[in-house]
Amino acid sequence: MFRRTFWFGTGVAAGVWATTKVNRKLKQLTPEHLAVAAANKALEAGHRLKDSAVGFALDVRAGMVQREAELGDALGISAPVDPELPGARHPIAIENRNTPKSVDRTDRTTYSYNRNEDH
Repeated sequence: MFRRTFWFGTGVAAGVWATTKVNRKLKQLTPEHLAVAAANKALEAGHRLKDSAVGFALDVRAGMVQREAELGDALGISAPVDPELPGARHPIAIENRNTPKSVDRTDRTTYSYNRNEDH
C-alpha cells in the first residue's frame, strides 16, 4: 500500500513539474514574448556596437594627433595641438606661375557665388 502511494505521489509530482516546464516554455514562445526578447537583444547589440565605434573613433583621433605631431616635428612646424579641436589650416605656399601677379582675381568675373542672392 505504501509502495503504491509513493509511486502515485512521485507520478503526480513529475506530472506537475513537467506541466509547469511546458507551460513556461509555451509562454516564452508567444509572439509578444519573442518580440520583446528580440528587441532586448537588438538594443544590447546596438549598445555594444556604439561602444566599440566610439572606442574606435577615439583611437583614430589619438593616432591622428600623434601622427600630426610626428609630421610637425619632421617638417619643423611646432604648433600646439589641442586634441579636442582640429588643427588650424595653413594656406598653401605654392604660387601659380601661370597668372600674372598684378591681376586681381576677384574682378575677373561678374558672377556672384552667393547662392542666397537668387532667393
